[in-house]
Amino acid sequence: MTLDDYQAFTRTTAIFPADRALEYLGLGLASEAGEVAGVIKKWIRDGTDDETLKAKLEAELGDVCWYLSELCNAAGLDLAAVFAANMRKLSDRQRRGVIAGSGDER
Repeated sequence: MTLDDYQAFTRTTAIFPADRALEYLGLGLASEAGEVAGVIKKWIRDGTDDETLKAKLEAELGDVCWYLSELCNAAGLDLAAVFAANMRKLSDRQRRGVIAGSGDER
């Protein structure tokens, strides 16, 4: 499966108000990222075994992926291009020795 395949698939499972797509999807992405944080928090607190943590993380990260893909669809962005642009940005920062710094424009 490619990112293009995944992005096309998520479109077939999307049910939300089209006139509020960006708000709905942005809030959904933030909510699912919070659920990822919650799994990790509970692991720290409770010492959940690795297999349980992996299964919960996999499920929540899958939901993050769905919302990211659909947010790209709503914004007219290609998911694979978003990933590629991020790789270029990080590679450039690494090449210039500023990957460990802070701020968007480094």
